[in-house]
Amino acid sequence: MALQEKYKELIDAAQSSGTTNLQVNEQDGVLHIDGEAPTGAVKDQLWDIYGKIDPNFLTGDVVMNINVATAVAGAKLEVITDSTNLNIRKGPGTDQPIVGKAAKGETVSLISKQSDQWWLIRTDAGEEGYAYAQYLQPVE
Repeated sequence: MALQEKYKELIDAAQSSGTTNLQVNEQDGVLHIDGEAPTGAVKDQLWDIYGKIDPNFLTGDVVMNINVATAVAGAKLEVITDSTNLNIRKGPGTDQPIVGKAAKGETVSLISKQSDQWWLIRTDAGEEGYAYAQYLQPVE
């Protein structure tokens, strides 16, 4: 039985639960499942399904590397620029006009992710726009 067929329930659950960046690859007799679960509950559900298919996880034919998304809508983010303010732009791109700034160390709220590079944020002062995600870090 092909591994993707054996673990179809697990793969389908990952897809239907909103797991992002989902990658399923079979290599050297091992199925690799990678992605980012939207919540800890989804990650737990995936592990429960895996345990049902392979009790005690003895076959060793799956490597599941599912992380929980820490930067989800509503999450608090810290501005981690070196020393300057972070530009908040009208749209996702450096060609877009600056509509606000967030200071180094300031905490902002994530509204959504336009892409891996550009996230829509809101400051406590109510300024809303896109910021370069490289300079934002989830607050633990």
